[in-house]
Amino acid sequence: MLRLLAAAPDGLGVVDLGNSLGLPKGTVHGIIRTLLQVGFVDQDKTSRYRLSGALTHLGDSYLDLNELRSRAINWADALAARSGEVVRVGRLVSGRVVVVHHVFRPDDSDQDLDVGSTLPAHATALGKAVLAFDTSGTTGRQRGRLEAFTTRTLVDPARLAEELAQVRSAGWAGEFEEHVVEQAGIAAPIRGLGGLVVGAVGLAGPVARVCDSKLRFRAGLVSMVRAAAEEIGHDVQEPP
Repeated sequence: MLRLLAAAPDGLGVVDLGNSLGLPKGTVHGIIRTLLQVGFVDQDKTSRYRLSGALTHLGDSYLDLNELRSRAINWADALAARSGEVVRVGRLVSGRVVVVHHVFRPDDSDQDLDVGSTLPAHATALGKAVLAFDTSGTTGRQRGRLEAFTTRTLVDPARLAEELAQVRSAGWAGEFEEHVVEQAGIAAPIRGLGGLVVGAVGLAGPVARVCDSKLRFRAGLVSMVRAAAEEIGHDVQEPP
């Protein structure tokens, strides 16, 4: 919770904290009361919470992109081998997802390396998996229609907000022809210390392989992605 507050200079409310950490409101209230009592956080007139002056240095302790990549490599590579699909690990930076690790689909097809490239957060599973837990206000600042990449892209901020709420509830995100026609994707958030979402891992491939005959995301692939995200999260939380 302290790390979340360190990343939000304008403060966060109880609902924001609960959504980001996956905790019920009552639990968040209890933790916040303790942090207030020991002087670690301050509360303003609008019931938003900020780090106290003594703890603002926690904002400098973020997991950097290179470390996220190094912690994720083994699990991402294993996910690509098991699923047979392209796997990417990304981090939300200035409203877009920076690809920090990219594993080619394990076949002989021509593929381009995506490391260092950016993806639209609202139109990809990888992006939605991190955007759903973003506390920087990226979603709230969006006005008007978002950029459309296909006819299925979510371009209405209100509809995107509904989708992100579903991502928070389910614990994973899906993408069906929203960025590239005939392509689908599945991604899950990577949680670091304190439950802070530090990135996401996801796979992408043809609709026929990622979805079943009823165009539902294949449960086996969803389980693989979520397991990989959990394992990367455990690794991220280990001291270097």
